[in-house]
Formats: sequence, C-alpha cells, structure tokens
Amino acid sequence: MEILFDDRLVEARRQRAAAKGDPGAAFLLDIAGRELAERLSVVERTFEAAAELHGGTGSAARAAFATGKITSLTRIETSTLFAEADDQFVQAGIDDVPLEPASVNLVLSPLALHLANDLPGTLVRIRRALKPDGLFLGAIPGAGTLSELRDVLLSAEAELTGGASPRVIPFADVRDIGALMQRTGFALPVVDAESYTVRYDNLFALMRDLRAMGMTNALAGRSRVPVSRAFFLKAAEIYAERYADPDGRIRATFSIIYASGWAPHESQQQPLKPGSAKMRLADALKGGVQ
Repeated sequence: MEILFDDRLVEARRQRAAAKGDPGAAFLLDIAGRELAERLSVVERTFEAAAELHGGTGSAARAAFATGKITSLTRIETSTLFAEADDQFVQAGIDDVPLEPASVNLVLSPLALHLANDLPGTLVRIRRALKPDGLFLGAIPGAGTLSELRDVLLSAEAELTGGASPRVIPFADVRDIGALMQRTGFALPVVDAESYTVRYDNLFALMRDLRAMGMTNALAGRSRVPVSRAFFLKAAEIYAERYADPDGRIRATFSIIYASGWAPHESQQQPLKPGSAKMRLADALKGGVQ
C-alpha cells in the first residue's frame, strides 16, 4: 500500500484545529453535515445503531440525529479532543473502523475519507460493519477542491525556484468514488458532487482558514525545505491576478462528493440476469418508431 499521507502530521493538524476551536472555520463540516442529514431524512426507515466516522466537530452527527431517524449514535474519532460530554465515543485512527461486523445499520463519514491511506480498505471495513441493508452516507472532498490554490502555489514555486513540489493534496473525482463504491461491495451506490465557492480577502486569509480546519498539506512526499515569505507574497500576487473578483476578493473552490451505498440484502432491487428479458432490445426499439 502506498503511503500518501503522514498520519502523525494529519493527526497533529486536526488536533491543533480542534484545540483552537474556531467556529468560523467549521463551515465545510456544517455544510456537509446538513447535506447528509437532508439525504438521511428522506429514507423511510429508522436506524437503531449509527456511527459517525471522524467527523471532527460532530456537526454531522448532531444534524443526522436531529432528523429523528437515529435511535443511538456512536462517534468515532482520533482523540478525545473531539468528544463532547454526552457523546458515545470510541477513539481510533483515521484509517480505522473499530466496529464489529454487522453491528450498525448506518455509518456517516463527513470529510475524512480523503485522508485515508487505504481508502478501498476503509470502505470495505465500513461495508462489513453494516448490518444487511445498512446504509453508508459519506461526504468526501473531491476534484476541483482548492484548484486555484494548487495553481498559484505551483506557479509561484516554478517562478522562484524553477521547480515545484506537491503542496495541495490530490482529490478523487466522482467517477473514481463511484467505481470504488462498486468495487468494495456496496449495493445501489449513488454518487454526486456539489461545488461551493468561498471568497476571501487574500491568500493569507484562506490559509488561516485551512489551518483552522486542519486541512494544510500533510503529504508524506511534501517538501521539507522551509518556505520563505517571498514565496507566499508571490503566490498571493498571482492569486489576486488570476482569481480575484472586481471587488478584489479572491475565490476558493471546495467540491464535495456525496456518496451513498447499502450493505447487500436479498430484499434490495436486483439487476436482471443475462438472458431473462421478455423482449429483444431490437424489438423494443422498433416499437418506438412511427
């Protein structure tokens, strides 16, 4: 397995963000939490045992519980820094799913799976933890997220040093996540994406928010060479040139992939077996020709 992320650094930055507790920087988790709760609210059933995987502030867990669809919910996080007094809480690493097989009928994952070094393995563990006909709902930062920042950091480094190193983590696209849901055994997978544009006064305001979210670069292959102030000044200049609105504020894109899938169960709608059709496709098409 390729180690893409420095787990210790990921955890250190998430814990630092939790300790500071900047409520304004939690807006992405709030957006994802509301969206997951809305999707849960239209499912016509009750989930007796649910788990939230690495939800940071817990806003997704609270929003989902408020739908009235959940009887009991356990929060799983990397540190007790993320826990509140009345939480049912389990401590586990970002790649871990510390749930017994077929032990829950709902798993929520808000904005954490993009940090897993073994995403396929994590999805398999989630699917195995679900009871038959249990539901997985996930929100995953996707391709397009921080595309402006990626562009300007690469351009600034190339201009100043003649080279470039990865400074924004890679994000999967919708097709990748859809294929992965199928490969890892989920039934009836549904995957779509929403993009959100956030405006900032300048690059430095954006970077402050990313630090407060624990979202700064934690790639294992990141450059260890200290970055100069001149680098960030150049990046801020390029950002303002390429991605500023007429009022001078810059744009930052955040794309979130929403994925849902079910643990297989015999009651679910099944695809027709090959050769079971009652009419040939050619005959069906002829019927529509006038």
